[in-house]
Amino acid sequence: MKPISPRNIDYPRPGSYGRGSSPDLDFVYSDADLYDNEISELYSYTEHVEFQLNVKAFEDQMETYDLPPNWQKLTPDNRKSIIFKLLDQLDVAQRDIRMRSARCILYLAQGCWAEIQSDQEQEQHTKDNIKLLYKLGVFASFVELLNLEIRSSSVVQDASVPKPHEVSLSDSTDLRVILSVLYIITETIRTEYEAGQCQEYVDIYQAFQKEVNVPYDEELLTVKLLGMTTRFCSGTAPHFPIKKVLLLLWKVSLLSMGGMSSLRDLKNEYREKNNLDRLKEDTIEITRQMRSSSPPATAADILESQNQKEGRRIAFRRCTNEAFIEEQMDLESQTGMVPNSNNGEAEDDLNDYFRNCNVLPLPEQQENQQPFHNNSMLPWQPKVRQKDLEQFLEISRSKFIGYTLVNDLNTLAGLPEPIHEGYKILKNHMYTSLADVQIKLEENIARNPLTTNEGDIPQTSAEILYQAILPNLPQYMIALLKVLLAASPTSKSKTESINIMSDVLPKEIPLTEMASTKLEIDVNRHKEIIVKAVSGTLLLYLKHFKINHIYQFEFMSQHLVFANCIPLVLKFFNQNITDYVTSKNNIPLLDFPSCVLGDQTNLTSENLVFGDNASFSWRNMFSCINLLRILNKLIKWKHSRVMMLVVFKSAPILKKALKVRHAMMQLYVLKLLKMQTKYLGRQWRKTNMKTISAIYSKVRHRLNDDWAFGNDLESRPWDFQAEECTLRTCVDRFNNRRYPEATLKCQSAMNTQVQEAVNQGDDLQTDNINNNDNGLSLGGNLCMGNSGGDENDADHVRNCGCNGIWLDIKVELTDDFKANYEMWLDEEVSGTPIDWDILIKDFAQPIN
Repeated sequence: MKPISPRNIDYPRPGSYGRGSSPDLDFVYSDADLYDNEISELYSYTEHVEFQLNVKAFEDQMETYDLPPNWQKLTPDNRKSIIFKLLDQLDVAQRDIRMRSARCILYLAQGCWAEIQSDQEQEQHTKDNIKLLYKLGVFASFVELLNLEIRSSSVVQDASVPKPHEVSLSDSTDLRVILSVLYIITETIRTEYEAGQCQEYVDIYQAFQKEVNVPYDEELLTVKLLGMTTRFCSGTAPHFPIKKVLLLLWKVSLLSMGGMSSLRDLKNEYREKNNLDRLKEDTIEITRQMRSSSPPATAADILESQNQKEGRRIAFRRCTNEAFIEEQMDLESQTGMVPNSNNGEAEDDLNDYFRNCNVLPLPEQQENQQPFHNNSMLPWQPKVRQKDLEQFLEISRSKFIGYTLVNDLNTLAGLPEPIHEGYKILKNHMYTSLADVQIKLEENIARNPLTTNEGDIPQTSAEILYQAILPNLPQYMIALLKVLLAASPTSKSKTESINIMSDVLPKEIPLTEMASTKLEIDVNRHKEIIVKAVSGTLLLYLKHFKINHIYQFEFMSQHLVFANCIPLVLKFFNQNITDYVTSKNNIPLLDFPSCVLGDQTNLTSENLVFGDNASFSWRNMFSCINLLRILNKLIKWKHSRVMMLVVFKSAPILKKALKVRHAMMQLYVLKLLKMQTKYLGRQWRKTNMKTISAIYSKVRHRLNDDWAFGNDLESRPWDFQAEECTLRTCVDRFNNRRYPEATLKCQSAMNTQVQEAVNQGDDLQTDNINNNDNGLSLGGNLCMGNSGGDENDADHVRNCGCNGIWLDIKVELTDDFKANYEMWLDEEVSGTPIDWDILIKDFAQPIN
């Protein structure tokens, strides 16, 4: 009989959970996917028939010029001459001639794929052609052509505008050609600049970045694309190819403002200007070195674990029967082993047993052993806010002295030695953010407007964009979230008020099984790409606005909250998120340029292959992490929004996302869970200790943050509405001071929306979506922070004037008041004494 030792028993591996465990996903987060993937996602599978139209247009044009239809055999001078002639034809009034020239240029931008045989050759020709096209002014010409198409669609009478469900792929043919050329130019220049292998492309990138930050026809290209999105969602232009619009919007924004590396450099530059230390940690880099945690247990996992424990008991009973004991004694007598000896192999067996059981050995057994985890330190340095240090000193002084000292962070007289040590630790880990400096400056300007000078405002890319979108920022945010809602996998078709499938569905629905399968994959792929573009755009704007000025970030955040972004993201994650990130809704044979290079074969069930060799979908992982990061940015340090997470019962939804074995994604999920842990109650914490442990090991520690128990003062709910109102007041004051005209337009537009909402019974939210199956209600309220609260809370917010409706009401002054204005000024202003004791607070305030 073979002895059964702990080494022979099949225990779960450390870091895994039962049989359902899987290795970490090899996903690397970056600004965008690989170049060829980003280009192939521009085209739907139903557009493939149009590739041949581009070749036909090029051949016809070359025949007109009496030149051979082979771009590679032409001399550089001939190529320039042809491009100039094509640009001239873009200004012709006849649409057929104009669009034939546009298709010729699109064929050049696609790398003249009909003349080559390999992917690498096609990609290189694309890069070479894009370099020439940009230098000759093709991008600016196509922006003007886009303006022409937008204006031509604006003059169409309302009666002739088709309904959203009646629009098909053929209605957006011309716009798709124009947007494709703009997108390929933008993405190629951005990718080549990041590669850094060609100095010529670096110079082109710098010139291109300046160009897209200058208005075309008195309007930024970014604003133009946002306006197209708004018109698409309003139903006035349902034929706009929304996927291409959003992809171009994302890539133009990414090129004009910069990605992760630009954000890191900008943040360090701004911190140095404000006499702050440079950042020592980078979230992206640290999470790439982290390991994912095993997912929390589900009911099925618990049953499986119980069955495994029963199996262990049976195995151990077998280990203690007489036959085993006799055989073990014979073995010991033969080898000379003594029970309980310090044999090295026996120790290894014992320690392997403890590791497999996820149990630490006793102290005498773990001496001189390396810890199981590679990282013996926490991944993050703890941080302390100035507010935390002030609260610590205030409580200590109140307890030991009986007085508090306002705005004094240095005096420790009268405090015991342990308080000194705690103060020293907090002081060493105190972190001053860029937002704290900006808020303090705004407070000084509001308190002393005549003596405090902000100085010249740097015209950065983020500043230019904010000034441009401020008048219509609420509409833009609502439009983007509406598209995100329609593309969400959990969205039901009956709730969709817009048709995002207009640029993927053909006029005639296919009847064969293979064609239907292809179309179904194409539709799902189309939705995933839209989610990827919207989430990437929103996160990019939030991050750049937060660095440029915190109140720009807060203004955008508030309107995202107004538009129910928080429950919308939770609704997105209320699905089997593991299946979503591993789904393969693409067919490599139909991706560009594979679909046009070499000998093409008909798609059959035998050669139909879904996805690639990776165990995940890059774009779906990218979208999920982006949405989690957006949710974190909206909620961080906002207690009323944290309560929205609690009200919407987000904890079980977020816990399901922990099943995705990726450290970065788990980190942002754990951050969201940490924010609301203090409000979830003892029973939740008791049954989710594995999640609590993961939070402790992966999320940054705040030294005096009592997040797990809810004993601190900030867990009290009665100041939440006042906190939001104060923030809104500060944001409005900032906008009115810096951008008075744009703010007035924005408030007027908001008032119009409010009036329309009252008349139509709508709440300006994402279509009043309700998902009653999981208790998640997405029907929101216009008032900030009113997430499931009572009517009194809503009235309180309205009475505070936080919605900005009263700021732009025009007051008509009477003629009598105007005639006696100087008398009123002398009596009510100059002649009224000011009690400075009321305005200025005493330095020391006794505790009653």
